Amino acid sequence: MILSGTAPSPARVRAATRATYIAFFGTGVSFASWAARIPQVRDRLRLEPSELGLLLLAIAAGSVLSLPLSGPVLARLGSRRMVSAMALLLSAGLVIVSFGYLVGVPPVVGGLFLIGLGNGAWDVAMNVQGARVERLLNRSIMSRFHAGFSLGTVAGAVIGAGMVALRVPVTAHLLGVAVVVAAVVPLAVRGFVPDRDDDAAEESGRVRNAWAEPRTLLIGLFVLAFAFAEGTGNDWISVALIDGHHADATLGTLGFAAFLAAMTVGRWAGPGLLDRYGRVAVVRAISLLAVAGLLLFVFGPSTPVAFAGAVLWGAGTSLGFPVGMSAGSDDPARAPARVSVIASIGYGAFLGGPPLIGFLGQRFTVLRALTAVAVLLALAALIAGNVRPLPDGD
Repeated sequence: MILSGTAPSPARVRAATRATYIAFFGTGVSFASWAARIPQVRDRLRLEPSELGLLLLAIAAGSVLSLPLSGPVLARLGSRRMVSAMALLLSAGLVIVSFGYLVGVPPVVGGLFLIGLGNGAWDVAMNVQGARVERLLNRSIMSRFHAGFSLGTVAGAVIGAGMVALRVPVTAHLLGVAVVVAAVVPLAVRGFVPDRDDDAAEESGRVRNAWAEPRTLLIGLFVLAFAFAEGTGNDWISVALIDGHHADATLGTLGFAAFLAAMTVGRWAGPGLLDRYGRVAVVRAISLLAVAGLLLFVFGPSTPVAFAGAVLWGAGTSLGFPVGMSAGSDDPARAPARVSVIASIGYGAFLGGPPLIGFLGQRFTVLRALTAVAVLLALAALIAGNVRPLPDGD
């Protein structure tokens, strides 16, 4: 796809900024709406922790399958058309899950796989658009786009808690979310600006070359660690509060919302911290904050202490993923290829994380299994030097 070399007008860039926020918000709402109803789906299907971990593997498998293909496809379709198509695919997955959980495990697995397939490609496309807008604005706002995602997850979790409290069926809840996402997101992303001036063949070659770049691979590993910390919180906080701290279902969902709210605040405050102290110092500090929160959540003697731990955990994991995306986008010409590779590696956390926590939870309880997250966060702190901004032209 060959695009004009003329720069978009300021009004066009402002419209693209709004559209990018909506894209991030939409995927956040979609994911959190599903995550908020995991305990009810688990109970309906009578799943043990290890079985639930394997069920959650379906959504990760769909994402991991779509990510390596995203770079070349994105080069041909552009981020606007890709996000539109993936929003419809993800919505279809939500519809299947909303009815399928009444039947049994297989349709839920199929629906979750479609959700993951749509979410993975959607994620790469909106991050490439976010990096493009960030460069056009000449401001470090990538973490605020991710705050838009987190705000969407908070909204989805709070609505989910309300649906649980009001005893609204899972089917009605998820079906309603699917309809809204399918209607709103494709319309909103018409405001996106063109991603790049490179043609598709050149971009396809860049994707292959990016897999051989040590810095890109290490950034991918860095993102994987933070994605594991974030994804584990998304998947397991509600279950751990209900089973480990003996909270009721509504309180469990609100704990999930507290985690997401802290992540949102951290991402919104991120640009100021990153501009003042630099990427490396900030991500090393927040990794320690996340570890402290995890320990409070797991070993805290009461539910309020666990809530405080969830808040620190969320704040500590807030900037890892967006910083990794910005680091992959330092060179505009190689941004689509590198973001695709980094996201592909990072999403490995969503592939391995759910079954790992599920199997550990079967042996040690889900609550104690969450301590495994601290190991990867320590690794992220060690390799954080790779997210340092590149000199121009590298």
